[in-house]
Amino acid sequence: MKYKITRKEALNLEDFLVEVEAPLVAKKFKPGQFLILRIHEKGERIPLTITDCDPKKGLVSMIIKAVGKTTSELSKLDKGDLLTDIVGPLGNPSKIEKFGTVVCVGGGTGIACLYPIVKALKAHGNHVVTIIGARSKDKLVWEDEIKEICDELIVTTDDGSYGYKGVVTKPLEKILKSKAVDKVIAIGPMIMMKFVAKTTEPHGVKTVVSLNTIMIDGTGMCGGCRVFIDGKMKFTCIDGPEFDGHKVNFDELMNRLSMFKGKEKQAMKHYERGTK
Repeated sequence: MKYKITRKEALNLEDFLVEVEAPLVAKKFKPGQFLILRIHEKGERIPLTITDCDPKKGLVSMIIKAVGKTTSELSKLDKGDLLTDIVGPLGNPSKIEKFGTVVCVGGGTGIACLYPIVKALKAHGNHVVTIIGARSKDKLVWEDEIKEICDELIVTTDDGSYGYKGVVTKPLEKILKSKAVDKVIAIGPMIMMKFVAKTTEPHGVKTVVSLNTIMIDGTGMCGGCRVFIDGKMKFTCIDGPEFDGHKVNFDELMNRLSMFKGKEKQAMKHYERGTK
């Protein structure tokens, strides 16, 4: 079975929305879950968080940042093109209930990954404040979509080209000091999630982070996605992808994620030479 791309949209020079026909995935998807896809038979398998879903039409959407070989290759495809494999939904869904006041923090493509979670939290009667951040205005994604479904939206950019100048932890700290917060959920770059957890820890606010680790099979067999939570080894694909941010060993995880950067650069060079 092949999976047809039904929509392709460039959000900026690096980020792309890809919508695919995957009726079985769409039928079972719950907020917080992901899928693993393969573009062609010789391609690598990559995990991508599902950012939106239409179970009636059998469609799932993902936001892809074209920074490596496979994501760059995927960004070159268009409406009507076919993908060889899609497996999912994988991982445990987000815990959704009425918590009270929830602050959702998103960075980069993690902003779009927050969308189904924010939507579900609102549907359960929570007051949702969302903080989203990017390096600059042109890197910001899904601002309008998030704004429509949350109670309050705060935008930050590292260079100050839009919204508040600075990182997402600045407005987060102000919120934590000014009102009672029942839960914080963060999705984005590893370093961002690390400092979100560090910011909330002194306030004793439950903080959940969604980890995007190295992953191969997505079923707990390969061990490539292992992380250390409160000193114990867990697998992101079957134990996560969400974990208690105060218990994640971010430093060990970031070191592991950097192990293959040389191989990734080499693969990208080969790919670029082949496309010229």
